[in-house]
Parts: sequence; structure tokens; C-alpha cells
Amino acid sequence: MTQRLLRASIPLAAVLILSSCGSSSTAVVASPSPVAGALTQGLIAYVGGGNVGVVDPATGKSAPVAPLPGAGAFKVAGPVWGPAPGLAYPVIYFAIHDDRPAERRSSPGVVPYDWLFRVDPFTGVIEPIAASADLDSEGPFGLSANQHYLALTVGCCTDYQVDVLDLMQPDAQIKVLTRPPAQPALFTEGAGPGVDGLIAVRGFATGAWYFLNPQLGVLNQFPLTPGTDDGPVAFSPDGAMAAVSLVDHGAVIEPVNLAPVLPSPSVSASARPSASPTTKPTPTPSAVAPRRVNSTLPHVDSLAWSPDAKQLALAVNGGVQLHPAAGRDGDKPVQAFLGTAGVTGIDWSAAIPTRSLSSVKAAANPETFVDALLDATKLPAAADTSQARPLTKVYLWAFDSSKTSPIAAPESLSTYATSAPRSR
Repeated sequence: MTQRLLRASIPLAAVLILSSCGSSSTAVVASPSPVAGALTQGLIAYVGGGNVGVVDPATGKSAPVAPLPGAGAFKVAGPVWGPAPGLAYPVIYFAIHDDRPAERRSSPGVVPYDWLFRVDPFTGVIEPIAASADLDSEGPFGLSANQHYLALTVGCCTDYQVDVLDLMQPDAQIKVLTRPPAQPALFTEGAGPGVDGLIAVRGFATGAWYFLNPQLGVLNQFPLTPGTDDGPVAFSPDGAMAAVSLVDHGAVIEPVNLAPVLPSPSVSASARPSASPTTKPTPTPSAVAPRRVNSTLPHVDSLAWSPDAKQLALAVNGGVQLHPAAGRDGDKPVQAFLGTAGVTGIDWSAAIPTRSLSSVKAAANPETFVDALLDATKLPAAADTSQARPLTKVYLWAFDSSKTSPIAAPESLSTYATSAPRSR
């Protein structure tokens, strides 16, 4: 398929704004009432233990957000926090790949799809953002997000492409930003803070790191020098520090200067990423030396900073550990959660002072959406046999208004007609 993730045709919930009238013409602005147990330290979202869930770092208490099917039915990427149109607080995004036995010509099964979901942990509403069949890979990975864009990598072998979604637009479409062979094969490794939307990527062939600018479509030099097999990376909310997962021996915290790689208005917005990054000034070295978090740890699966950048959360050894940013190498975590949950991914939200952990509501299992699509597109029962299945045919039509159609007249379509049963 031209795009591996296609926008799902599911309407978004409308936002209803209520107003009241009074006898006075002066507007009264009411301050929100204090919330007991307010999430002033944010929430840590995680994937593990059969759930997409959240942990309150202040209390260590957790709550499920979206239950996942058992027996490894789905391979999950994420979660990440990101904005949603019409909401004053962040929501959770995660991607799945249907990893159940695939349909074969002689045996029934599923057509494996990649899905991108958005779930509001305070309303219990889950929405499919995009879905696309994927018979070649194990699904999306490297899910990253900031206040502007969500980015992920899909593909297989040498054909790794970067897809992005503008989270600030209510009807935005998944966009393929880089695709070989015109652009290099890249792995998404993290996202820079703020609304500039810079995405940290690592080259498949060379292991070189870049900052990918989704808005301008260019590759910038990366302000750090991680190893060719390091990653992922997490940037502090103020953009002053970066934490990089090492190929082994835990993680390292380094000072970083993002100013030299911020978007430049002189670069055309229509440019496409190329194999050669845009030349940028070399960042000024900081007096603060890099420091190891805990070099006795193995590779860290995921990292996330606290809102005040004083703590670093690690998804390692199947659990979540909190380490002080100013700690010493070898220090034990100050807190540890979900040690037996098999956590593979985490992200830490900004402070959410208007909500508490008690207001978290679990959403529906995303499997309901996956199975509904499979049911709607499956073969008729009479045709779904081992004998008939190899006889079905699939045609994919694409329209490009910028090119002359190769079909001279509508009646030419009859040449390509088929009477075989409809397949997925």
C-alpha cells in the first residue's frame, strides 16, 4: 500500500460548549476548584500486564486504561502522551499490530492490520485514528510524540519509512514523511519537546543520528553523538537535557542545546528529507558532563522525564524505575513500580492539576475495533473455504489528478473486472 497507515473513517467526538447568561454584562472568570489528589506530578503511562495503563508517581497506585487481549494477540508500540483537539489535558496514543495467526490460502485466520489508537484516560473513550493492512512487518515501532506531532516507524528489512500525524489538526491524515529509496531508511527514536515537532531518528544503514523536522521536511544534524545501536532518547521538557538508552549498561544523561536545530524560515516547507542533513552550527559545549544513570542495568526499553525534569523514569527489566536526574552512577531507584507486569513502554505526562487518579476510567478493548473490521471485510461464508480462497482476487485502485489516466475510456474497466468472490 502507498501509505501503511491510513486514516480510519471514524468521526471524532464533538466538543459542546455551554454558556450562561446573567444580569451583569461583566464576564466572570471562575477558577477551577481544587481537586483532591490532583496529578501535579503528572501520570506515567505504560504498556504491560495486559493493559495500557497509568501510574501516579506520587502514590505508586496504578489504573488500567485500555485492556489488551491475552496470549500475545497484539504487538503494542508506545504509549505516548500527546494533545487532542478540544481538550485541555493530554491523552494517550498507542499502536498495535494484529499478531494472531494470519490467514493462509488453505487455512483461516486474520488479515494482520496496524492500528493507531487514541484513548482519553479520564472519559474512558478510545478512538481508532488509523488502520492499514500489514502483511510484511511486525507493526509500528519507535512511537514518539510532542506537543505538535506523533511519529512512528513502519516497514521491514531495508524499507523502513517514517509516518507522522499532526496532533494539532482535528482532521489530520497520517503522512509518509520518508520512504526509501528516495529518502534514507530511518528509525524513530524520540521527540524533541515543545511545538517545533523535531523527531529524533537513526539511520538504518549508517547508524547516524539526525533531527527530522516534519514541518519543513528536512534532516538536521543531531546535537548529541549516541552510538549506532543506542536509543531510544528522551528530552527533558525544557530541552536542556537528554537521556539516551545505551545498547547495554543502562542509560546516560547529557546536556543538550536545541537552539541550533530549531526550524529555520529560510528552508522551503515543501522540501523532502534527503540522505544529506542540512548543515547547522555546532552546539556550544556545556560545562555539565554526561553522567550514567545506572550502568549495572541492561538496555532500557523506554525513558521519560518528570514534568520538573528532576526525575527520570526507566522501563527496564519489565518494570518501571524512577531515578533522580542528579544522582550518581549505581544509585538504586528512589521508586519502583509494576515490577512483574512486563512493562515495555512508558511516557510521563505534564502536570494535570484538574484531574486525579480516581477519575481515570478504563476504555473498551481495542480488539473490538479490530474484529469489527475483520468481520466487515471477510469472505462470504459460502466462499470462505480452502478450495475457494486461492481463487479470490484483490484490486487496488489509486487516482492521481496530476497525471494522465492510462485508461482511455470508462468501458476499458471491463477488461479488469472479476466475478470471483470479494476478498480482503
